Amino acid sequence: MKRIFFVAAVLITTVAVVNTAQASAQLALDKGCFACHGNPPKKNAPSFEALARDYARYQGQPATETRLADELRAGHVFGGVQAHERLSPENARALVRWIIEGAR
Repeated sequence: MKRIFFVAAVLITTVAVVNTAQASAQLALDKGCFACHGNPPKKNAPSFEALARDYARYQGQPATETRLADELRAGHVFGGVQAHERLSPENARALVRWIIEGAR
């Protein structure tokens, strides 16, 4: 019986992680992020792949994730992009988390 509960917990956790990643990719699509950060990226914007490589070092650091999301919205990251500044705190954090986790 304990094994069934363990397997169920693992499956639920896996589905939640997959849904979060898909939701963040969908969020990036919905917010128009791929217009500048797609492949190939536009102008001086880094691609999501480049961002994921650069920000991978922040995995497992929720406080840094929050700080980066706040900086993104405040215009301190990439010089005040209006699309970044219009993000809600929740959306900014979801996108930052998605990038830190590999933007897949």
